[in-house]
Amino acid sequence: MTELLYPTTFPRWRPEAEREAVMAGSEAMLRRAIEALELLLGTAGAAGTGSGPLQAAKHADLLESLHFNMAVLEEKFAQDPQWEELRRLRAEVSRQAQWLASSPDVPWSFTCHALLLLLCLKQCMGLLAAAFCPPQPNPKMAEAAPPLSPDTLSIAQEKIIQAALQFVVTLGLCPYLLPGVGLPLGNRTEFSDLVQEVVSPGCLSSATRKLYATCSVLMEVARHPSLGSLILTRHLGDLMAGLCQLGFCPARRKGKDVKLQEELMGLTEEERSSCRGALRGLLDRVYQPLVVRELLLLQGGSKQASRSGVRDPEHGLAPAPAWLRRLCGQLLSERLIRLGGVQAVVRGILEGAGAGAAGGSSAEAAAADWRKCDVVARILSSCPQQSLSLEDYCRQVCPQVLQLFLIQDKLTACQFQRVATTTVLTMARQHPQQAEKHLLRPMLDPLLRCSEDDVAELLLEDPPAGTVLVKEEELSGCVESVFKVYVVGNEPLAVLLDSLQPVLGTIFSLWCFTKQNVSFLRSPCQEILLWFLEKRERQTALSILEGLARLGGATHSLHPLCQFQAGSEGGAVVTVRAAVGDEDEALFQKVSSEQWQLEQLVELLSHCQSSGLAGDFFLCCLKELTHVAGQGGSRVESVPLSSSKSPLDLEQGCSPHIERQERRLQVLQLMAMLCQSVSDTLFTDITQVVEFVAATLQRACASLACSSGGTVEAQTLSMAMGLVAAVLGGAVQLKPADFAALKGLVPLLEDVSHIHPEPVVQELAADLRITICTHGAFSTETVCSAAHSTLGKSDAKGAVRARPGMSQDSTERSPGEAPGTKAALPQNHTESSSAADRVSTVPRGRLSAENSAAEPGSGSGDLQELLLSVYDPDIPARAAALRRLSRLIEQRDQEALKIQEKLLKVFLENLEHEDPFVYLSAIQGDMVFLHRDNLIHAFLRGVRDPDSTLRASSLSNLGELCQMLHFQLGSVLHEVTWCLTTVVKTDHQAEVRRAAVHVVVLLLRGLSTRAVEVLRDALLDLYRLLKSVVRCELDEVTVLHAQLALEELDSIMRELLFPRQTLEKKIEVLP
Repeated sequence: MTELLYPTTFPRWRPEAEREAVMAGSEAMLRRAIEALELLLGTAGAAGTGSGPLQAAKHADLLESLHFNMAVLEEKFAQDPQWEELRRLRAEVSRQAQWLASSPDVPWSFTCHALLLLLCLKQCMGLLAAAFCPPQPNPKMAEAAPPLSPDTLSIAQEKIIQAALQFVVTLGLCPYLLPGVGLPLGNRTEFSDLVQEVVSPGCLSSATRKLYATCSVLMEVARHPSLGSLILTRHLGDLMAGLCQLGFCPARRKGKDVKLQEELMGLTEEERSSCRGALRGLLDRVYQPLVVRELLLLQGGSKQASRSGVRDPEHGLAPAPAWLRRLCGQLLSERLIRLGGVQAVVRGILEGAGAGAAGGSSAEAAAADWRKCDVVARILSSCPQQSLSLEDYCRQVCPQVLQLFLIQDKLTACQFQRVATTTVLTMARQHPQQAEKHLLRPMLDPLLRCSEDDVAELLLEDPPAGTVLVKEEELSGCVESVFKVYVVGNEPLAVLLDSLQPVLGTIFSLWCFTKQNVSFLRSPCQEILLWFLEKRERQTALSILEGLARLGGATHSLHPLCQFQAGSEGGAVVTVRAAVGDEDEALFQKVSSEQWQLEQLVELLSHCQSSGLAGDFFLCCLKELTHVAGQGGSRVESVPLSSSKSPLDLEQGCSPHIERQERRLQVLQLMAMLCQSVSDTLFTDITQVVEFVAATLQRACASLACSSGGTVEAQTLSMAMGLVAAVLGGAVQLKPADFAALKGLVPLLEDVSHIHPEPVVQELAADLRITICTHGAFSTETVCSAAHSTLGKSDAKGAVRARPGMSQDSTERSPGEAPGTKAALPQNHTESSSAADRVSTVPRGRLSAENSAAEPGSGSGDLQELLLSVYDPDIPARAAALRRLSRLIEQRDQEALKIQEKLLKVFLENLEHEDPFVYLSAIQGDMVFLHRDNLIHAFLRGVRDPDSTLRASSLSNLGELCQMLHFQLGSVLHEVTWCLTTVVKTDHQAEVRRAAVHVVVLLLRGLSTRAVEVLRDALLDLYRLLKSVVRCELDEVTVLHAQLALEELDSIMRELLFPRQTLEKKIEVLP
């Protein structure tokens, strides 16, 4: 653009007196320029308030007001001698800027007057800044603020200049913009709407020249820092719109030469080129997020709005021309791929929604606007047309995307990390190869540097012990980023799973390390491991678990010469391990570390029980044990001492056997730990039970084939066959699909029946095979006896040999289970453990009566026997009778319905029984879990009732419900806590506050030591609530309830922190 050059420097060699004189004259001229703007605007005393006379003028009145103000200004210049200097300066500026000459067009003439005064003002401020020589700082007053520059504007002066700029933009820039370029005047203020009706753009060439003159002067004035900040903070979008139109609006038309086009457009190609250069310089100068936001606004409404002729209802934007949309897209792409461009784009889009400093108090509302974050992620994951290639674009943008995870600002971290997570996932879906190369591997780099493959090259340099390989901030940032992308993103894409698998061993080692210390990395590491094991294919997950257990498998573990050390910020660092000179000490450390990691692996598997992974891994270990057992005997072929073989040859000959024994011991140790820790809920379905039995039978057959069967093998085989008999005898409810799984045991049972030396075992195996093949339609007395023996029954006379309806009502026929089968039977097919233990002790006669009562079509004699059993002093017998009576009522049994009043009395009497096994059998407490949500909703609604008695009653019921739910309370824990806190702090009735505090008492009493695990982070809120009640509550009863709750909490914490010491010995077989 054409530059207006004025002397803005002052020679430093002039005398001080002359310098001060020039500064005094410049200050006076600056004040005169401000006064001139004030006269021109006609808003003296009310500048910038929007209440001047021009705001209320209409049409002709507006033109008359503008003309009158210009006349007043010219009269002031002509009559006041103190304004002579300013008049001469204005005349000089006007000669240099010939396009700002006066015009019969009143709005444009007014704009020219304002632009000339702004140029004069900029000249005066430049002279003041050039002549200013700051004094030397006084060391005795170092805390004193430095003197202000003489060109600093006051608040009142800034208001006047802002008003002048508003008039310039409204009268001299916006009316000459093409439709769809920039924000229309009609969508701004009432005065802008009035200007749109008054100002006539005229012909295209005239409008373009006027637009060019306004933009040129504004760009020149913006060179001064103070004036530039006033222009660019308020009118950046309008200035960018004008420059875009001047420099990029298509000017060529078919059939017309270049010279004719220039005459029609009013600009030469050189002037258009200068406008393009000025636009790019402006974009590079301004705060980039602001540039991004203005470019998005310049793009206008959507294409659908363009086709339908309507405006964007959200922003009131007219559809932008196609050339402007393409230009803004190109400029946005350039902003994106430059250094720091990703953050600029993200901030530019999100700051308007409340993120960052520009968002202010609406930052929390913007954090919930996930749609906008997804839009930004789609923009970042799409390669623009301006990029050379997708590879080049990813190389420039992906490192900046990873930097979004490391932002620490609390206002913006939530949104930025959400954008980064969504971008990584979108890239992984659309471009998996580039995502793995430019996003996932750099993200996992700190963990990859710890693996055995990657650290080997570094250790060749022989670094000293303690050398830091991975810093704490790198490792912490890596783990947190992986947690956000993989776990929080929760998209099990193949590229994500494949990229995470090589570092899973390092993450597991880090998790084991955090279990020995206090670290915030413990929870994310555990969640990452559980997520991978859940989302990966089952066979791959089992292979990973084998690797973590050091049984082989596809797992890259931490390098032996690397170790984790606690970091100063609660994280961890990776350092070079110091060498241990003593071989015994090194072996002890190795064995201890492997033992600790094995224990943690078992704990990790305890969190995978619902998915069945723990049971599958146990079966995998069992099959491995069978494989080892089938490889040969336990003795080594003896080598004669006179043999010519060397000791090395002897050692090599024994190595395979030693390795097999070592692996067998490792598997045995792992299986023992699994049985000890997660035996009660190890298997989750019949299929796993069948696989367990099949593996046991295979191992027994292998042992028999090798003639190595011993006492352990015999007991294992007996247990497995007894388990099959129990399953077929009614311990679980079998379905047709279960029999399909059981058929896999038929060949194994046939082998056992042929090769086992004991006739009893052969007969049982043959009978089990027959029962499976007939789907339980025929069962021999041998199978029934084995089933009853396994389930803890002492005789089998009540067993039914032909039971065609076993799969429909087999659960009722087996009211208990022996402790020996508790670990093997699936969790979802069994009764509660307490019920099973109690019923297993029922006498023989009671069981026979119960079995006969369980059959459909019970007669009156059976019903009378059940009524007698209700008053039996034996607790299990009474509970079993109550449960059977409740089933008869539910099945609408005719005999039971005839005496339903008597049965109701029986149930009510047993509600008062002190044993929970009895009164729960009378009321079926399991219905609480089924209707938990409805009950909680009803009680919480009752807390808001106007009647205080009903509120107190609802809280009391809520306390009893929470006491019963125990671990099922987790999902509604925060709602209940918030309700109690609100009632205690806001309710005016003392009885309601008492009930609220009493709920806490019941909750703590019901949970006991499990309160810490169930309540978790809500426990601190409850503690603070109770303390505030003790300090501030006036009602003595409420205070007493709070003190009781605090005592309960104190006893719980004491029992956890100082458990009772028990003397026990534990013998483990180390590999």
